[in-house]
Amino acid sequence: MTDTPSYGFDTLQIHAGARPDPVTGARQVPIYQTTAYVFRDAEHAAALFNLQEVGYIYSRLTNPTVAALQERIATLEGGVGGVCCSSGHAAQIMALFPLMQPGRNIVASSRLYGGTVTQFSQTIKRFGWSAKFVDFDDHDAVKAAIDDDTRAVFCEAIANPGGHITDLDAISAISDDAGIPLIVDNTSATPYLCRPIEHGATLVVHSTTKYLTGNGTVTGGCVVDSGKFDWAANDKFPSLSEPEPAYHGLKFAETFGPLAFTFHGIAIGLRDLGMTMNPQAAHYTLMGIETLSLRMDRHVENAMKIAKWLEDDPRTDYVTYAGLPSSPYSKLVPKICPRGAGALFTVAVKGGYEACVKLVDSLEIFSHVANLGDARSLIIHSASTTHRQLTAEQQEAAGAGPGIVRLSIGIEDADDLIADLDQALAKATA
Repeated sequence: MTDTPSYGFDTLQIHAGARPDPVTGARQVPIYQTTAYVFRDAEHAAALFNLQEVGYIYSRLTNPTVAALQERIATLEGGVGGVCCSSGHAAQIMALFPLMQPGRNIVASSRLYGGTVTQFSQTIKRFGWSAKFVDFDDHDAVKAAIDDDTRAVFCEAIANPGGHITDLDAISAISDDAGIPLIVDNTSATPYLCRPIEHGATLVVHSTTKYLTGNGTVTGGCVVDSGKFDWAANDKFPSLSEPEPAYHGLKFAETFGPLAFTFHGIAIGLRDLGMTMNPQAAHYTLMGIETLSLRMDRHVENAMKIAKWLEDDPRTDYVTYAGLPSSPYSKLVPKICPRGAGALFTVAVKGGYEACVKLVDSLEIFSHVANLGDARSLIIHSASTTHRQLTAEQQEAAGAGPGIVRLSIGIEDADDLIADLDQALAKATA
């Protein structure tokens, strides 16, 4: 189909990127389980390798099933192109790779998934990169953290684990003034609840493992390019604006224009980093996205009902769900996430660490797993698991202190979930 702005989200989540197979007429996107592709002739092969023609060479770079998923996610996000890869963590490195050089830094929100904090505070040092963590509610602090070596600003639309919402319009204004891209992790919100590009984001990253797939079967990641950033406006991004030696001096920004980042992500990023998404994973995610809006509506409905119940329960100290009127982020919901505040939040349980552990062990419907965004309701004690590698100060800054559990509310019957939490809280706080 031809994607135009006239199509609604529910139509695009099913049809974007999907066309009947030209050989068999298959309606569902086939799983192209192949490593390589036959060239028409030597001239065709040379044109593909020289980036003079778009096509399929080798499945580390491009695959028809993965290409369909890239187009679908990019369309739903309002971007010009996307690059899928093996995981959400891979997507973060893929997003940074064309922007960074040794000695450069990023300014990142202190409210991030614990694995991202570790990746940014520890692992990227091995590339000679660094990160400055800032409270993104303090816009002056974000401005002050940006220096001449800063090459990106990074945050989550809906922060994991606390469900805090970032004022993307304010943050994008800061990054625009500095002439650097804003990268937004939209995993917890999905493009159904939030479209960061409409709020000024340059790049959007996803762990497709979560809500996009929605069934806890495969891992994956995606980087979506807005196509709106001028990579040649200054000399900060030579990988995109200067001649590329591997392609005989080709300049990505000059040659590919709005698609410069996307082509670089495939021709350089996937070629050399090899963080490839396999076609079967892409197929599962394509099928999951077909029901994204239906699932997210139920996720949000259930989350609101359960968050209200937990907030009123005397066995809890507080609930961080942004959809609650008591949340300091509730005023941002209509602007940033007009369809709802997602289904991820934390709960402070009276009794602290021990009560949290007992709560997790006493639940029957909720699954105790290191994941989120599943159709099933999930729970985890972040301080002892996903955020365990962080210091006590980092845990508190991320909203993952020892007396807190993270809930990812699924699409089951909300009353059943409340009953399960009720019996587990009774045991945890006895």
